[in-house]
Amino acid sequence: MIESLHREFVYLWYYFDIQFRQIFGYWVLGIFLGSCVSVFLKDKIHGFFRAMGAGRLGLAGIVPASLLGIASPLCMYGTIPLAASFSRSGMRDEWLASFMMCSILLNPQLIVYSTALGTTALIVRIVSCFFCGIAAGLLLHLFFRGKAFFKFDGFDEPPSHDTDPNLFLRLAKNIGRNIRATGQYFLFGIFLSAVFQRYVPEDFMTAFFGGNEAFGVLMAATIGVPLYACGGGTIPLLQAWLADGMSMGSAAAFMITGPSTKITNLGALKIVLGAKNFVLYLVFVMAFSFITGLTVNLVV
Repeated sequence: MIESLHREFVYLWYYFDIQFRQIFGYWVLGIFLGSCVSVFLKDKIHGFFRAMGAGRLGLAGIVPASLLGIASPLCMYGTIPLAASFSRSGMRDEWLASFMMCSILLNPQLIVYSTALGTTALIVRIVSCFFCGIAAGLLLHLFFRGKAFFKFDGFDEPPSHDTDPNLFLRLAKNIGRNIRATGQYFLFGIFLSAVFQRYVPEDFMTAFFGGNEAFGVLMAATIGVPLYACGGGTIPLLQAWLADGMSMGSAAAFMITGPSTKITNLGALKIVLGAKNFVLYLVFVMAFSFITGLTVNLVV
């Protein structure tokens, strides 16, 4: 019995060690670059978004709003109070929808993490996130023109934690916060990946998530709901699944539903959307992820 447990531990450690050495560098680089963006560029990014309100971009503003959402380093609990501030200054709801949708799905740190999945997966993630933001803005424009979609009452813009006068210490403190916020999920994701590699047959992953089957895309979109806890933590899982035969479309569906239905994000969104609009949000996310997965499988 003890010998059997020891053997299983050795096998799991073997898979864990390989995955850790493959991804650790991307995690470190993502932490560093994400902190640099947060410390040195965050205010400029959000300032540019505020400045857009004074222009006359109209509906076309959803394009830069989506791009700025991708560039923003804030989590959802930081994005919502900021969006509330934008809304009070007269920002259009469709711009806010595009900005918030892309901010939920992606950030500079997660872009760096996702390079570990390969060029194709990285491009798929960025492009699908961008178009998800565009779609959210367009749908609000078509069906909620002249109607209030968000309820930002009681939300104030969050205070910045990056206030140390010493730039080096400011960056170091931000890096420390990022490590504490993502480190445990990163290690747990590698552990889950090792478990999958050891105990889930490769043929099962290929049969379940491979090919161009709509069922595989739908299942990937569905498991993204309970499994997603942190962007960095899912990179090891996706890397193992793709290696075992998961289709790129299924991965794309998982990368959309995961962050957009993360429990902490849903709690915040429920407050600002209300019950009816919250249901519409969930329907939109599932439908968009499914259509995106099928499209990616056809193209890629």
